[in-house]
Amino acid sequence: MEIKKIYRSLAIVLTVIFTNGCADYLEENPYSQLAPENFLKTKEGIESLMGAAYANASNMISNNSIYTFAADEWTTDFAYQTGDGVNATAVQYINFTWDASIGLLQSQNWDYPYRAIRNANLVLENLDGLVASESLKTLYAAEARFIRATCYIKLYWKFGPVPLRLSTEDDIQLPRASSEELLGFIETELLAALEDLPDPGQEANYGRAHKAAAQGWLSNFYLNNKEWQKSAEFAGQIMDQWNYELFPVYEDLFKVENERNSEYIWVRPAKTSADRRASNSWMNTAFPVGFAKDPRTGLEFSNAWRNWPNESRIRDKFYFSFDENDRRKDLILHEYINTDGELISLLDEEDNTRSFKYWPDPEGVNASFGNDIPEIRFAEILLNRAEALNELNGVNQESIDLINRVRERAGITTPLSLNDFSSKEELRMQVLDERGWEFYSEGKRRLDLIRMDKLIEFAHARGATNAKPYHRLYPIPFATMDANPLLVQNEGY
Repeated sequence: MEIKKIYRSLAIVLTVIFTNGCADYLEENPYSQLAPENFLKTKEGIESLMGAAYANASNMISNNSIYTFAADEWTTDFAYQTGDGVNATAVQYINFTWDASIGLLQSQNWDYPYRAIRNANLVLENLDGLVASESLKTLYAAEARFIRATCYIKLYWKFGPVPLRLSTEDDIQLPRASSEELLGFIETELLAALEDLPDPGQEANYGRAHKAAAQGWLSNFYLNNKEWQKSAEFAGQIMDQWNYELFPVYEDLFKVENERNSEYIWVRPAKTSADRRASNSWMNTAFPVGFAKDPRTGLEFSNAWRNWPNESRIRDKFYFSFDENDRRKDLILHEYINTDGELISLLDEEDNTRSFKYWPDPEGVNASFGNDIPEIRFAEILLNRAEALNELNGVNQESIDLINRVRERAGITTPLSLNDFSSKEELRMQVLDERGWEFYSEGKRRLDLIRMDKLIEFAHARGATNAKPYHRLYPIPFATMDANPLLVQNEGY
């Protein structure tokens, strides 16, 4: 196996160093934790492997980690992209002309989850020989199962059923699992992990799995499978069991100084690094040309930052859909002062406003910022339960109250009431709108539109007439299909 080859080579290097240093070592039989037969029997070895699994699962080790969610938003009514080399790919997402050769599908969406799954499998396979307490082994098993399950969720949401790899000894070529088999595995795996994970705040390190994270993934998993009762129940568990709450000021929620706040349940952790790995590079795609200063907040462009020609833009229809009092709109830049001291209105050009949701890290360097990227936050849990209860019961007061909690934090002074909605369908569209205003630039819109059967309709409405029902799934990447003749491609590709 690949990891054994790495440690075998390292052990050989160390042995050469030691034996060249003193002839007496030739008479010794030194023990090394780095030897492949020893390393994964140690806590250090398992921790290292677990760290690699987490890193691949979050895909924050890639320079282009933002494209794991930005590309999905290009397919929606929210956002699009212009400029730089990435535009050739972005145009295919925007116009629904993508195919199996797109590099982002292979690298960002297929390879990283499967690397995490491989590492999680390695952890599970080596726990019997680990020199550690049974309680620690149980915890490692729960974390590995959590990682496997959440990676299969991401794969399923992109590609539908995929090969189910439960061991590093599996055949290299595997057929796709059935939907029933894969969904059943995900559910069983997450429920089992939930039992043995620590309470939130009790995990060994920030960014490691805990019970609330598992409950949040289960709520999202069930929501997108339209298992409304289960989704509502797990959302309710998070609300009842833990101390999560809405962060008071939406505009400050995503700033690097406020991460690890009481609203974030599960994140993709980011850090500032010179080579951009493990960092959040969103802002380098959001700055307009010649940005020098934001006149509203006084934010000034730092010489330490970079302004890429790759520009992520917000569509006017979405920008103008916000309530006039909605403070969530404040994180969309509509004007700026350029390097010549001129005030430039981004509304003068069609579809040109910019999401500044991941407010620039003051310590940012080049294209590297430390803002964590939220995957599950408490606002989503509230809206999950509101949506699920509406689907179960029709218009109801609890759903209205849950939506109003989110709207009140946004500064909207007029609450919704039961009398505002005459049908389940009307409230469903309100939830869709609310999720849009709340979660733009967080990569949730594509799934929301698919779940509510609006992805293709909305694409046609904005002129993407190539959009077809089969575009609800992406194609399995070409290189993967080429390497595995047992795979059957998704319909339409």
